[in-house]
Amino acid sequence: MAADEPLVLGIETSCDETGVGIVHGTTLLADAVASSVDTHARFGGVVPEIASRAHLEAMVPTIERALRTAGVSPKDLDGIAVTAGPGLAGALLVGVSAAKAYAYALGKPLYGVNHLASHICVDQLEHGRLPEPTMALLVSGGHSSLLLSSDITSDVRPMGATIDDAAGEAFDKIARVLDLGFPGGPVIDRLAKEGDPAAIAFPRGLSTAKDPAYDFSFSGLKTAVARWIEAKRAAGEEVPVRDVAASFQEAVVDVLTRKAVRACKDEGVDHLMIGGGVAANSRLRALAQERCERAGIRLRVPRPGLCTDNGAMVAALGAEMVARNRPASDLELSADSSLPVTDPHVPGAHAHSHDHDHVHEVSKENLYS
Repeated sequence: MAADEPLVLGIETSCDETGVGIVHGTTLLADAVASSVDTHARFGGVVPEIASRAHLEAMVPTIERALRTAGVSPKDLDGIAVTAGPGLAGALLVGVSAAKAYAYALGKPLYGVNHLASHICVDQLEHGRLPEPTMALLVSGGHSSLLLSSDITSDVRPMGATIDDAAGEAFDKIARVLDLGFPGGPVIDRLAKEGDPAAIAFPRGLSTAKDPAYDFSFSGLKTAVARWIEAKRAAGEEVPVRDVAASFQEAVVDVLTRKAVRACKDEGVDHLMIGGGVAANSRLRALAQERCERAGIRLRVPRPGLCTDNGAMVAALGAEMVARNRPASDLELSADSSLPVTDPHVPGAHAHSHDHDHVHEVSKENLYS
């Protein structure tokens, strides 16, 4: 671990997870998470107001836990990174406000970074530097995107995205129809292992020659599965839950992996990275591996704990910003719930890339005790 590599603390509050990570270069020192998922479960989905309040309560203890785990003092940090967007506006605001307070108190540069770019960058913590360019398939409750990154700090190009429901939303909705609870991803993955993926021929969205090559659609699939289940119930027949789970899951991962591999071939990119919460799905990993091997593409998937929302991914991108001398954000940084992926970070208005002293115009004494 080189002494001159940046030591960065990252804060992630885009949804229902309060994540705080500490990274030294590409080495993960701490990854503390406080989740409010159980509080949302009885509502069958994330309630923004509850998420924001939970972040507020969890923020300081989670930051202190991360610092203790990493064995570092706040004054040793080279920067504070925070998810500035996209995400739930109220939830993002809690993280951004906390990051600004810590950055101001410590006299450290602040980096507002993009949630999606962070999901790509986290893989550096497990598999080393990202090759440039890298194709990334990000699949979660809020996003299903194909992105081409030639520089994770400044150049991320959207190739395709979901035009309706994200893959993770589809998992949650089908789990609800099957009375399997929330979140739906893990339980469907588990049941699908005991089912037949070829039992029911569910539709593959946007898969004909005239459809957009890299866009996704899961709304029609979700409706088809729900109707199939309703028809069974209406006829008084038992719903084969495991077969439904396996066939539905296969329809989702078939389209995701086929389009991702196709994008790699079309762009001449030999690395595919898969991230986001749904990347923890075992069938998605297996099918992607199979198809990438056949196409001569190297697959990179972080371990499941780094795929779901976490502070480590934000710290990883922040460390990359510091290492590449990217301009810091200023204290007027605001949360942007629809921050485009083409903005991997939000530089300050008066940014000078080789000078961090402009950041706060505040004396550098340690205001944090």
